[in-house]
Order: sequence, then C-alpha cells, then structure tokens
Amino acid sequence: MRNQTKKMVLESILDPVFGPLLSLPPLLAVGIMSLVISLIVVMIYKFTTDQDLMKQLKSELKEYRKEMKELKKHPERLEKVNREMMETNLKYMKQSFKPMLITMIPVFIIFGWMNAHMAYLPITPGEEFTTTMELEKGIEGEVELIAPEEIEMIDDPLQKIGAGEARWRLKGPAGEYMLEYRYEEESYTKELIITDEREYAEPELKVKDDEVNAIRIGNKPLKPLDLGFWQIGWLGTYIIFSIIFSQVLRKLLKVH
Repeated sequence: MRNQTKKMVLESILDPVFGPLLSLPPLLAVGIMSLVISLIVVMIYKFTTDQDLMKQLKSELKEYRKEMKELKKHPERLEKVNREMMETNLKYMKQSFKPMLITMIPVFIIFGWMNAHMAYLPITPGEEFTTTMELEKGIEGEVELIAPEEIEMIDDPLQKIGAGEARWRLKGPAGEYMLEYRYEEESYTKELIITDEREYAEPELKVKDDEVNAIRIGNKPLKPLDLGFWQIGWLGTYIIFSIIFSQVLRKLLKVH
C-alpha cells in the first residue's frame, strides 16, 4: 500500500513533465531525458562550486600526475608527490560533494519514473503473453489461475507445478485487470495492464512466503539502443548518452 502511494505521488508530479516523451520512440525519449538531466546536473555543479578553485585544483592534479611519471626511479620524492596529490584530490572531491548531494535524490526519483515507464514493453490488446508463479524448489501440486471473463485463457486454469513454477498463456482486450492465483489455501493477486500506450504494471511481484517466491507477467524488456550485436536497456542507454552529453556540456559551459 505504501509503495502504491509513493508511485501515485511520483506519477502525479512527473507524468505531466515527462509523460509527453512516452509518445516518442524510446531511443529519442531516453536521449532527451539524458540531455535534460545532464544539463541540470552540470548547471548545479557550475553554480554550487568555486569554479576558479576547481580549475586550479584540476591543473594541480594534472601537474602531479605528470611529475609522478617522471619520478618513477625516485621512490622518496614520488611518495611525497603522491601524498600531495592525494591531499589535492581530497579538496577537489570535497568541492564536488555538495552538488552531488543536491542532485542525488532528484536523479534517483527520475530514475524510478523511467524504470516504471521505459524498462518494459506493454502487453498490447490481443497479444499472447505469459504469467508465471515461481515457487520454492521441490514444491509439488497445482496452482489455479482465476482471471476476469474478458481475459482469454489459452491454457487450462489449473496448472501443475513443474521445475518450481506454474505458467499460463493469456490474451485479452485493453484494460486494467487483477489476476488471482490460488495455491492450496492461499490466494495471491497480481495487477495486469493491457494497453497500446507506454504503460505496464510492475512485471514482477515479490511474495514474502515460505512457498511462493514471485509472480510475473511476461512483459518483454525494452531495449532502446540496438547495436545489432548488443541490445541495451534504458539504463545502459541513459548512461551512454549521459557520459557524452556531460562531457560536451562541461566543455561548452566551461565547467571544471
């Protein structure tokens, strides 16, 4: 209940801001968000640090590294330079700590929103998909799935447990549904969303139970960046874009 409330609060704040991006191709949407977040982070970094001092410290670190290469055959002098470099590096890190604290929580919140909207593909109307109950190894028996009448059950509602799981194939029209799973005397529910829009219920429900581990809906992972030999999810795509944008923005805005 608490997690659901948090989700609703986040959606009410972030959906009006980032929601329009969901109508764009995933790669473009992640790219735009990476650019926006990188710009915000760089600007905060620029105005919450002493840029003159940062430039000086950065220059000193560069000189120390150069000097250390030249002193490889002089251990005593090398140790002294290394100690001085560590002190300078500590000053640099202290300057960077404040903007990191300021940006950390907002970035994590945005990451949560992106994970809720860009990690998986939606289950679309008429698409065949699976739902699975994962149980502890060695457990036997049967699990019954009870679905709303709008949902077509391709497999029998009563499935035997095999290799620690019970699985069903389903399909149905657009809508929000609640699936019920019955094992022995216990009943478990899992939200299901079928839609043409970029929306889905959390695919995996962790169950705190001695016998049942999790219930999953078979949403396929979204891979915005396809390199042919490597398909990259939203987080990896974001990191790649973020590194590029941050480097470019730092140079353009002369941030040290």
